This record gives sequence, structure tokens and C-alpha cells, in this order.
Amino acid sequence: MTAPDEALAEAARALIGCPFRLHGRDPATGLDCVGLVSAALAASGVRPVVPSGYGLRNLEIAQWLPLAHRSGLVPAPGPISAGEVLLITLAHCQHHLVIAADAMTVIHAHAGLRRVVLQPLDPAWQVHAKWRFAPQREG
Repeated sequence: MTAPDEALAEAARALIGCPFRLHGRDPATGLDCVGLVSAALAASGVRPVVPSGYGLRNLEIAQWLPLAHRSGLVPAPGPISAGEVLLITLAHCQHHLVIAADAMTVIHAHAGLRRVVLQPLDPAWQVHAKWRFAPQREG
């Protein structure tokens, strides 16, 4: 059985090559970073709660952060590992979601390349927050 975080990484890998589209939620017509995470979560059996009303640059993002928890994600301390969702800061007011393929590589909707890509984690990116699937309780 595949661990939930590994399943999320594999679901994201399956979306590599999908076109980019701001506010896109359908892999066939295009995904943005939120759409990529949403589609990967849905493919992993999670019903994501996604934000709306955002742009490529946003002065404030605090109102959307609780949606990670509502989508079954919890803060992930420690080093980056496969299947974690990272909120990174690219520049002032430019936040971006990526999914870790492993500790050094991410999958993300690249606006400049106009598609979902796999690329090395850029050391210039600042990780603002990091989440993983909430552990399942035995019982």
C-alpha cells in the first residue's frame, strides 16, 4: 500500500505536462499552482477545499492558509520529503504552491513555461509553509 504522501507525489507526477492556466482546475484545459495541488489531492482520494479570488501576486494570503487543514493537510516539520505541499515565496507578494517529488525536486505549474513541470528546488525560493497528509489514527 502506498503511503498518502507518496500517493500525492505520484498523482502530481501524472500531471506533468498539463497546460498552465490561471485559476485552472482541469488538467485537460489547464492548471495553476492551486489547481495542481487540488487535482493531485483529488487523485489521492481527498476532497480539497480550494481558494478563489487570488491573483499571480497577492499582498495578503492569511485568509487562505486554513484551507490546507480543511483539505486534510497538517504542518510538516523537518526536512522536505516527497508528497509534501510547499508554499514558497518567489518575490514580494508572489506566493506559489509546489509539491515535493523528493527532497530536492518539485512539481509545479510554471506560468513562464505554460505547463506543469518537474524541476530542482530553487535555493532562492523561501519556504513559507509546508504541509503533509494528516497521520491516520489507528483504532
